Amino acid sequence: MTQPAPEVRSARPADCDAAVELLDAAMLEVDPAEVRERIEEGETLVADAGTRLVGVCVLESQADGAEITQIAVHRSRRARGLGRELVEAAAARTDGPLTATFRAQVRPFYEATGFEIEPADEGENKGGRFRGRFR
Repeated sequence: MTQPAPEVRSARPADCDAAVELLDAAMLEVDPAEVRERIEEGETLVADAGTRLVGVCVLESQADGAEITQIAVHRSRRARGLGRELVEAAAARTDGPLTATFRAQVRPFYEATGFEIEPADEGENKGGRFRGRFR
């Protein structure tokens, strides 16, 4: 059975629990209050498959753009371009650069999505963290 293509849209307050669940399943540090705040501020995108959320991208506004603080795609929908779609939607809604700071384990995702990557600043680089800027 073919799964319907999810709709990428701005998150609504009712999406908070499902967004937190997706982030938690991706083993990301999750602060439900922070996710709720980002949703209320219009800084969260979700991929809505109709009956459930299958992706989430949490942003934080910066002085000159936005930073992806968390991104996750349900494991049943990975490797199908949904992460890229969330990143592209995030880039389209910011006037400046879209950036992300991330662990080495997810570097291949950011490279494949089109981020220019460099080691993170010395203070952030404990554990081999990287910083990326979407082209």
